[in-house]
Amino acid sequence: MDGTMMSRPLTLDLVFQRAAALFGSVEIVSRRPDRTISRTTYGAVIARAHRLAQALVAAGVRPGEPVATLMWNHAEHVEAYFGIPLAGAVVHTLNLRLHPDEIAFIANDAGDRVLLVDEVLLPLYERFADRVPFRQVIVVGATGPVAPGRLEYEALLEGVDPSTPLPPLREDDASGCCYTSGTTGKPKGVVYTHRSTLLHSLVLGLPDGFGLSASDTLLPVVPMFHVNAWGLPYAAAMIGMKLVMPGPYLDPPSLLDLMRDEGVTIAAGVPTIWLGIRDALEAEPDRWRLRPGVRMIVGGSAAPAQLITDFDRLGLQLIHAWGMTETSPLGLVSRVPHALRDAPEALKLSLRAKQGTPPPLVEIRVRNDAGDVPRDGRTSGEVQIRGPWVTGRYAGIDVPDRWTDDGWFRTGDVANIDEHGFVQLVDRVADLIKSGGEWIASAELENALMCHPGIREAAVVGVPHPKWSERPVAVIVPKPGQRPSDDALREFLATRFPKYWLPDAFVVVDEIPRTSAGKFKKTALREQLRDHKW
Repeated sequence: MDGTMMSRPLTLDLVFQRAAALFGSVEIVSRRPDRTISRTTYGAVIARAHRLAQALVAAGVRPGEPVATLMWNHAEHVEAYFGIPLAGAVVHTLNLRLHPDEIAFIANDAGDRVLLVDEVLLPLYERFADRVPFRQVIVVGATGPVAPGRLEYEALLEGVDPSTPLPPLREDDASGCCYTSGTTGKPKGVVYTHRSTLLHSLVLGLPDGFGLSASDTLLPVVPMFHVNAWGLPYAAAMIGMKLVMPGPYLDPPSLLDLMRDEGVTIAAGVPTIWLGIRDALEAEPDRWRLRPGVRMIVGGSAAPAQLITDFDRLGLQLIHAWGMTETSPLGLVSRVPHALRDAPEALKLSLRAKQGTPPPLVEIRVRNDAGDVPRDGRTSGEVQIRGPWVTGRYAGIDVPDRWTDDGWFRTGDVANIDEHGFVQLVDRVADLIKSGGEWIASAELENALMCHPGIREAAVVGVPHPKWSERPVAVIVPKPGQRPSDDALREFLATRFPKYWLPDAFVVVDEIPRTSAGKFKKTALREQLRDHKW
């Protein structure tokens, strides 16, 4: 017997059509660079997204072509999220926190030739403009005439021919692209499809996913250049949630003002954000009266159990999630199962402090040389994952060792798994540092430091930090008769790396411990620096 169901491609236009028809009056709120608040609706954003799609098609953007964005979180970036895929093109979000050299590499590697850039970010763009041959640069939020050769976003939309046809979409067409952080070599492109993004959005909304509802108001603190803002703009449109976009202002008072004034019920960001929010709420408990039970999704790195209990005490709920650029990103989410609802509070807290269990359609296994690790919460192995929104390859480069012979993606993260199926990350295969939700490549810092004329050897390790989770500390062996100052070393590195990569401290030693293979023994360094005083 054959199935009798209709075959309807899972394309994002279904999401936008539904949002326009059912949620057209739902608000999208944006904080602007001048701190003013602007308000629009899904209906207006989707209409403008259609005009953007038509303008891109009329300008010669081809199906499958990447269109880059260099923008903060605001309504026009949502329009790009929607309009670029409607044009059959690919949203390629550039990470504005990267060094201009790295942005240029990523844009060229992806083949970006059209760029949407916030006016306030033009100074950053100018630092790499001569290295990327954009044929069109579209300035968003222009407050005056734009430079010759550039287009003003509003004029572009106003001048579009409304009869311009849009291309048909297929569910396996590319719709979005993000690059990895480049922590194990050069950044690598991950390309999402309409199908993967739509399925990811569906599962995000499930009660045991992020538990999203049309009655919610969502604040994506996570930047829209981080894995499609964790897929939240698409899920919000699918469900019909009010969106509150913070723009460039991510300090605790600015975020808390938005949460209070706009009635936010769910927000998403890295642990550093929530540490600041907690401290602000505790310092001025009467200043912000948030809605009871606000849920805060935390990802990017692990949140300490103390932070979870602190928010419980404040009447707010912190929810752990885990993922990667390669996983769209949802791979794990920590929700105490119904069967353990009456378990001791200590057990429930320990589960909430772990990265959690995989959502529907995602499979996770933890393996070491002996095979799948036992569910004892102690034995560690590498986290491997597969699912319909997990990448099966990188764009334009062959890295076969990142996938197992039977098709699982090798995350490079080390974890254990307990009797309840909860995964807890315990280390990383590569010597990466994760600070405030951002990856830092220690090897690149080491190589750069050893190019300094006063440095003979250098090793960089992540040291626990009360605010940023980890911060880099450089252990250096100066050349005889040399000792560059800390400030001089930071200035030397600042020409090559983003500010947040720069080591917070430089520790001088006579020699760096090594393994039997002659490599830096970073486990010994981490142990020595574990109690470093900040």
